Amino acid sequence: MTSWNTERSADFRGPLDVTWAATLVVDAQDDVIGCSPAAARLLGCPAHDVVGLPLTTFLSPGPTPSAHRPPTRFRGNAVRVARRRDGHEVIVAVATCPLPGAGAAERVVVAAELEDLRLWESRLALLHGLTTRSPVGLAIYDNDLRLTWCNAAFEEEIGCPLADFCGSRADELYFGGRFVSQGHPPTLDAVMRHVLDTGEAFLDLHFQGRPPSDPETDHLWSCAYYRLQDSDGNVFGVCEDTFDISDRYRAQQRLALLVEAGRGIGTALDVLATAEQIPEVAVPEFAATVTVDLSEAVLEGEMPAPGDAAAMSLIRVAQRSAGDAGRRPPSAPHVDRSPVRYPPGSPQDRSLSSGGLVLDDTTLVVPLRAGNSSLGLVTFVRGIHSAVFDGGEVALADELAARTAVSIDNARRFTRERAASLALQRQLLPRHVPKQSAVDVAYRYLPTDAMTGVGGDWFDVIPLSGTRVGLVVGDVVGHGLQAAATMGRLRTTVRAFAQMDLDPVELLSRLDDLVRQTAEEQWGGTGSADGAHFDVTTGATCLYAVYDPVSRRCVMARAGHLPPAVVPPEGGPSFLDLPAGPPLGLGGLPFEPLETELPAGSLLALFTDGLVESRDRDIDRGLDILGHVLGDQRAPLDELCDRAVGELLPNGSAADDTALLLVRTRELGASQVAEWEMDAEPVAPGRARELATAQLHDWGLEELSFATELVVSELVTNAVRYAEGPLHVRLIRDRTLLCEVADTGHTSPNLRHSGEDDEGGRGLFIVAQLVQRWGTRYTRSGKTIWTEQAFPTDR
Repeated sequence: MTSWNTERSADFRGPLDVTWAATLVVDAQDDVIGCSPAAARLLGCPAHDVVGLPLTTFLSPGPTPSAHRPPTRFRGNAVRVARRRDGHEVIVAVATCPLPGAGAAERVVVAAELEDLRLWESRLALLHGLTTRSPVGLAIYDNDLRLTWCNAAFEEEIGCPLADFCGSRADELYFGGRFVSQGHPPTLDAVMRHVLDTGEAFLDLHFQGRPPSDPETDHLWSCAYYRLQDSDGNVFGVCEDTFDISDRYRAQQRLALLVEAGRGIGTALDVLATAEQIPEVAVPEFAATVTVDLSEAVLEGEMPAPGDAAAMSLIRVAQRSAGDAGRRPPSAPHVDRSPVRYPPGSPQDRSLSSGGLVLDDTTLVVPLRAGNSSLGLVTFVRGIHSAVFDGGEVALADELAARTAVSIDNARRFTRERAASLALQRQLLPRHVPKQSAVDVAYRYLPTDAMTGVGGDWFDVIPLSGTRVGLVVGDVVGHGLQAAATMGRLRTTVRAFAQMDLDPVELLSRLDDLVRQTAEEQWGGTGSADGAHFDVTTGATCLYAVYDPVSRRCVMARAGHLPPAVVPPEGGPSFLDLPAGPPLGLGGLPFEPLETELPAGSLLALFTDGLVESRDRDIDRGLDILGHVLGDQRAPLDELCDRAVGELLPNGSAADDTALLLVRTRELGASQVAEWEMDAEPVAPGRARELATAQLHDWGLEELSFATELVVSELVTNAVRYAEGPLHVRLIRDRTLLCEVADTGHTSPNLRHSGEDDEGGRGLFIVAQLVQRWGTRYTRSGKTIWTEQAFPTDR
């Protein structure tokens, strides 16, 4: 016998259905008068051998035949033993019923193996579960694509019993719906028609619509469609499996929104740009309109004071709606700085007063909080016909606001620190070049830390006595605020040493000692928690040069820095062969000077390695480019600066801080300088007075004769009294009148207050009262005492 579960697995008929089960027709004496092919197969003999025999030949009168029990007539349903021709017995289920249209004595006996019956009963239980308990909606459509059957879950989705919509087409049930997934026909009817025609099944199609049971809310179903056929291959319809995945889809949307927020919110250290991110992320997927209002103090980089947030002055900094055609760039959102005021009792006012979120129908207000202070508000608004915010969406809005608040607070802190950094930069770098006559100057400074605007490179132009000028450029390891603070210390120290008229080698030696001492003091103390030290001075480089416009000589030395470029008035650019020297802070190695003559009009370029070195270009190539730019000697200095930066830093930024200082030398001619040499003898002061008076007459500075005679007389007298060798007296007419007396001594005079009985000691005190400034500088051959006097005010 062929098993029912293999032959009839796709048939909805039961195992006792007379159209295919083992069927025998018996008369009133229970003799077989008809036998079906299935019965012949069950009994294992041809049908003609069965007809005419008593039914008891094949079926026992009871479930367990007994010789002591008389035979009974076959009535109703029972479990019997069927005897096959080969003697094998099979337990079967038997159903007996009258034969329609025949005599009352004729009956139909239907038998099926008991295992087939039990299998069918289990399948009936399964079908009952699918019909009444399954959360998956099941529906069967006939070949005309009209609904003929559905289970309870499908009825619940539609919102009414099957009788109310039986015979409907699928597109009529989900009016206005649409597929979310792609790769299939556009409508439900078209999908099922394709399944009927081709037999191709569609699985996990996402269909969105509003079912009659919930017409105000969009639902999303995962649908499957496959063709139904009987055992003979005849197509009798399409089965539709549907499962409402709306909750799962909304959870996935919330997760995706949080992921998108994580990518965008907090990527810019700017308060306004950060505030602009949350409307960009939340509209239109989460809300139709989103606005962000911040405290005015936050925009200034300050933290609002804890207290009554309702009295806080709010500024609208971001707003976006689903209907906006475009959006402002997040990096520069427009803020009109006009205060935003909310009426009493409004959701925003209640949120400010309570410090918590407020849900009012389709409006959700969430505070932006950092610590105990309120930074502002975020308002989410949905359309009039949209669903209200559910619990999961309120939690999502709270999370978005919390992330935004942290990022805004970070940006606020950065705004405050950046303001402090820029203030520090203004104090550390020269805001203007001091007036002097030795050189023309142009410069550029580009910190690699473009956000804070400060770095570790520096330059300076320092006026020195005798119309000379000090030129310095340096580079501190690292970037940012710490490097800038270290740079400021070095620049201040160089300025102090330069004012002492130290030559370049002496200045770098003292600077090296100071840097090494500072590093040792820090290493000997406490550093950071991980053992690192905050001082980044060690390894800094510096170049210091002094140019004298009278002699046109330039003396320079460097501590591990790049050599300067020189372009004479007639000739090409070159880089001076200046001994490198060790970087600052190493100690124990000498610095070597280089002295060279720079004719008037020579171009001298001092720069840091950030200008000529980059990741995609070696330093030699950078020096070649710089030399080519500087070769155009006739170009203005500012133009040369711009061209150098433009060609070497085409993107306007570098991997390292960059400083460039260009100077074009000048010359003080004979008409501005008068110099005399005389012996150190008693008549020297008188002769010096006469020469100085005559020179002032030639320059038209007779008004300064009296003071100058006193100054020259006192300085020469001191030189004769306390020094040896020849004396040199020099007058220079520059922006001021300079008077210099040089001798071979190395002892510097000091101001002192003389007593009433002292015969001397008042001369230098008188000199100090007559001049603007005075000082001493030392040379290899001795010292020079110098003074400066201002010209008459009418000049």
